[in-house]
Amino acid sequence: VQLVESGGGLVQPGGSLRLSCVAPSNIFSSNGMGWYRQAPGKARELVATINPIGITYYGDFVKGRFTISRDNAKNTVHLQMNSLKPEDTAMYYCAALSGLWGQGIQVTVSS
Repeated sequence: VQLVESGGGLVQPGGSLRLSCVAPSNIFSSNGMGWYRQAPGKARELVATINPIGITYYGDFVKGRFTISRDNAKNTVHLQMNSLKPEDTAMYYCAALSGLWGQGIQVTVSS
């Protein structure tokens, strides 16, 4: 049982990336899903969560730049990230709020 993330990579400041995470259907349908991130030397922090009926919550630093969404037909949660900054550089992790974590995917924002 695992979560599979995709969509990370290198982007210039001001650019956009869309992260995706596919979960097993039994996990996805009954759980809130979230994205977290961890930069080198820093603690893991919450980016955004979405519950099974689509209610969302964002970390304070997001400030309208990121949007979390879920595609229930595909058991997938997305994180659309716009206006990216160098300080958004981190390993991004998908999680089911029951405690299942993905392996993480690197996002690097640099010119």
